[in-house]
Amino acid sequence: MLIYHFFLTILFVGDILPRMGTGTAQRMVEVVSDAGRAGALLDPVRLRLVESLDDPGDSAAGLARRLGLPRQKVNYHLRELEKLGLVELIDERRKGNCIERIVRRKASTYIVDPALLGRVGADPARSGDRFSATFLASVGARIVRELSELIRRSSRAGKQLSTLTIDSEVRFASAKKQAEFGEELSRRLGELVSEYHNESAPGGRTFRVIACAYQAITKPENPLPGDGPTDTPEHHHD
Repeated sequence: MLIYHFFLTILFVGDILPRMGTGTAQRMVEVVSDAGRAGALLDPVRLRLVESLDDPGDSAAGLARRLGLPRQKVNYHLRELEKLGLVELIDERRKGNCIERIVRRKASTYIVDPALLGRVGADPARSGDRFSATFLASVGARIVRELSELIRRSSRAGKQLSTLTIDSEVRFASAKKQAEFGEELSRRLGELVSEYHNESAPGGRTFRVIACAYQAITKPENPLPGDGPTDTPEHHHD
């Protein structure tokens, strides 16, 4: 008996609501929408420095010791990362005749905005077959692109986003059960959308609702001679 193992994700992406309290997930995430800043994160040395700058931060000398890099090189790259707003100064400490600058990563997580790719970026409107993996990947890129814009707007407005994500896994005993699940999910989701959608409600808020499933990667792929290790789904099924 073949076992199919899929991730199922349902997302609501929608409106901006007033911020409640002071601690929100958005403060831990920064969207990188500038090509120069994105390029800095893709630079191997600078990415390594940014990765190493968790709380409580560190100095150029401390990073140089930990990473085995020349202090002057680390100091130069930290200055450039600080100019780009990817790391921030949090303290200055006197050590002998010198002032030691302590910096840390400005956000715990960075998201590179897919909009940086312009018209060559993934777009569901150009992906053709709605049942293809390419279409699903394009929808995923659109989620990141739209959420990036919503995060920017919410940050400027001092508010938080109203979103919902349901992330689960399901194992199918056969391709028949997989098809039945897809049909039932589509039917039930359509019924919910029809029940709750109100095009003319005063003050109503519009959300994008996305349901997707893709085969989970559960074990490494057996590499071909000369290939590096990669992952592959447990079974292949189109």
